[in-house]
Amino acid sequence: MGGNYQEIYDGWKVAPDAFWAAQAESIHWFKPPHTVFDASEGAYGRWFVGGETNTCYNCVDRHVLAGRGSDTAVIYDSPMTGAKRSFSFDDVLAEVTAIAAVLRNHGVAKGDRVIIYMPMIPEAVFSMLACARLGAVHSVVFGGFAAHELATRIDDSGAKVVITASCGLEPGRIVPYKPLLDHAVDMAKVKPNYCLVFQRDELHAPLRYEHGDVDLAKAVEVEKMNGTGVPCEPVLATDPLYILYTSGTTGQPKGVVRDNGGHMVALHWSMSNIYGVKPGEVFWAASDIGWVVGHSYIVYGPLLAGNATVIFEGKPVGTPDAGTFWRVIAEHDVKVLFTAPTAFRAIRRDDSDGEFVRKYDLSGLRALFLAGERADPETIKWAERMLGVPVIDHWWQTETGWSIAANPTGIELLPVKHGSPAKAMPGYDLDVVDDAGHPVPRGTLGNIVAKLPLPPGCLVTFWNADARFHSACLEEFPGYYKTADAGIIDEDGYVFVMARTDDIINCAGHRLSTGAMEEVCAMHPDVAECAVIGIADELKGQIPCGFLVLKKNVVREQKAIEREIVQLVRDEIGPVAAFKTVMIVERLPKTRSGKILRGTMQKIADGLPWKMPATIDDPAILDEITDVLRAHGHASPDTQKAAAG
Repeated sequence: MGGNYQEIYDGWKVAPDAFWAAQAESIHWFKPPHTVFDASEGAYGRWFVGGETNTCYNCVDRHVLAGRGSDTAVIYDSPMTGAKRSFSFDDVLAEVTAIAAVLRNHGVAKGDRVIIYMPMIPEAVFSMLACARLGAVHSVVFGGFAAHELATRIDDSGAKVVITASCGLEPGRIVPYKPLLDHAVDMAKVKPNYCLVFQRDELHAPLRYEHGDVDLAKAVEVEKMNGTGVPCEPVLATDPLYILYTSGTTGQPKGVVRDNGGHMVALHWSMSNIYGVKPGEVFWAASDIGWVVGHSYIVYGPLLAGNATVIFEGKPVGTPDAGTFWRVIAEHDVKVLFTAPTAFRAIRRDDSDGEFVRKYDLSGLRALFLAGERADPETIKWAERMLGVPVIDHWWQTETGWSIAANPTGIELLPVKHGSPAKAMPGYDLDVVDDAGHPVPRGTLGNIVAKLPLPPGCLVTFWNADARFHSACLEEFPGYYKTADAGIIDEDGYVFVMARTDDIINCAGHRLSTGAMEEVCAMHPDVAECAVIGIADELKGQIPCGFLVLKKNVVREQKAIEREIVQLVRDEIGPVAAFKTVMIVERLPKTRSGKILRGTMQKIADGLPWKMPATIDDPAILDEITDVLRAHGHASPDTQKAAAG
């Protein structure tokens, strides 16, 4: 660690193969690759061709063999149950080997697909590693996901086995998983041979033997008693490690495929260079294994680098209060926290003065990283004031699997520009282009694209859908990967991601960024969080509409707040924004990972048919939004009927 970002980035750009070959030396290879990058393979080329390795070996066995077996590898903290457990690398090896033995006994071999439909419990992580140990391809589906969506993923992946738990836990309720899985299996065209069910104390699920149900804990105990060994299966660097279906898909699901070799090399590099953590230190990604953040930075990244990782079963607020993150950091000596901006907006809404922050010793925390959606400057500034550590917005996607742009604290902390995830990381050569694919001047809003080839760790294709991958990601801007994000790159090379390209609105011929307007709305002292969408307008094509959630205990007249925010946008962006419509709401509709469902809100506002998003956290919020829109003269009376249809 340490050094100069620009020198390292320029060194990569001059000799990319040599750069990644050097990083690959940190990974254990059963057989080293004969070619670092082969441009003739795959959709845009393949990394570390000819190499043979195993991801589970690199995450677990390698550390045990290096004498670190007694070091902490996994920390489980569940405010939902009160359970807290730590697992050493030795412990993890024993658990993973036993689950791998159970999978092998039930016919799972190299290349087979396994669906993992689990809550945030250690067995979920051990199951992922067990698949990797066998060379099987796992596909994690967020626990509690709707049966229809689960069925489409079973069908698309051709899963041989499903691993599940009897239930998940949400604040104030138990979510039974087994009825959802049973319904999904009944609907699926591809029938899994077995469903391995981990019974939780909070709810035991009846097993259906016609579905091949097996009590996972009992089967694991037998393998532990027998001392069954399961060696790591050598796989090609280019073989798939996992399929991750992107959230909110309808119809044919879109399965992002991650390989073994490039994935490990990129994540291992990122842990020390981007996040600045050393082996043995505790790293916490407060996410869920159902999302890409959970794959990369709850499971694989930390364990590859020899860090202890935290599995947290809870919420940033309400389990039991807005201080739960600070408790976890203090109790487990977390050095770096990585979470979504929406988590901090929720904490700020409930504890804007930071009373809970002051109750805990956070002196060990070195940095906070935010990603998952745009981090508005006001939230970043609040976190900086409260925590007194660098608060770093970084930008990446399910498709990339790690940072496109970041502030690499392990190399050097670059000057912070609020609203920017800083600069492109090695492997990413970024441009901003217009809709015709022509580069635009620095500081001009356009489509952010990455020159091909993509670096190690990025998706290689969509599962069984190479043509769809090419048309969705590579076709529109030849020679580039389309990020589908809009933004600017300034004179200093800093990236500003302003919105998904779908969220750029065209108002009377002006291309306007909803993200820029949200930034201004968030500056108002009474606003906890906000969303801006474009809604149809006969005269101007689209006009912006702002939805505001106020901080708790705000007692001022709402109309006055609305007027102030309209004026604020006019002052900061100008009359060109045509920002006049503001609605105060109790809460915003979000996915379970915290992304605001702007597209669905826009369809409701425009009176268009819409479908209930499979990943929505609370469907009732959309009814609330519809009511508010109707009260302001938007959303046609039959909008809800269209949704139901």
